Amino acid sequence: QVQLVESGGGLVQAGGSLRLSCVASGSIFSLNAMGWYRQAPGKQRELVARITNGAIGNYLDSAKGRFTISRDNAKNTVYLQMNSLLPEDTAVYYCHANVVVAGMGRVERSYWGQGTQVTVSS
Repeated sequence: QVQLVESGGGLVQAGGSLRLSCVASGSIFSLNAMGWYRQAPGKQRELVARITNGAIGNYLDSAKGRFTISRDNAKNTVYLQMNSLLPEDTAVYYCHANVVVAGMGRVERSYWGQGTQVTVSS
């Protein structure tokens, strides 16, 4: 069993900052690519940022220059630093990870966190 738990969401004013964290726990042999997705009411879930196991990140165009994804492999944690937040960033943010589960060789499994709410007021 692998669990992903997000934290760091909240209510902020436009222009403010938040730092989201996602901690993976369980029978983890390795964490491969990880990402942050978000879903606003009435919209489909979209990829905001992802980071490879080599710490190379890429971003949604609207997040480029404002958000930074990083990871701490020793802590099985991925972060999303969000600066200059806009009301349109309001959504539930979900952590995703491709995980090689201990005892399962090199086969990857996909895991999702339960989400953390980010609300940006005008």
